[in-house]
Amino acid sequence: MPRVYESGIIPATPAEVWQRIRDFNALPDWHPAIARSELEGERDIGVVRHFFLNDGGELREQLLALSDRDRSCRYTIVESPMALTNYDATLRLYPVTATGETFVEWYAFFDVTEPGAEEETTQAVSGVFSSGIESLRAHFAG
Repeated sequence: MPRVYESGIIPATPAEVWQRIRDFNALPDWHPAIARSELEGERDIGVVRHFFLNDGGELREQLLALSDRDRSCRYTIVESPMALTNYDATLRLYPVTATGETFVEWYAFFDVTEPGAEEETTQAVSGVFSSGIESLRAHFAG
């Protein structure tokens, strides 16, 4: 079972970063690869976001947990062109008390569905996470 982990420092408070990313449907507002997103259902645990990538790809993800206290969300991929299943991802923010900045971590576990596709799939997920974190860093560095 591959694990992808990316992290970074965002030059803003966790409250400021959380305000930008908390909405499960806000991915197009802060992630550079996402063109648009639509929710399928009510804005609550279990809602599915159907989003469209700039390159034409489509994914559907389901919200599994959302915590304002922990400033975290957990979700799974319901439908994807990638060769994976049993995808479980978490995005979480932590305060950097010495500087007032935010430490962000984004990680996922999943199974690869095609023999020989583990490296490609892992790199794709890593690229999604790292580009999202970099976009947040650049936005707040502004």
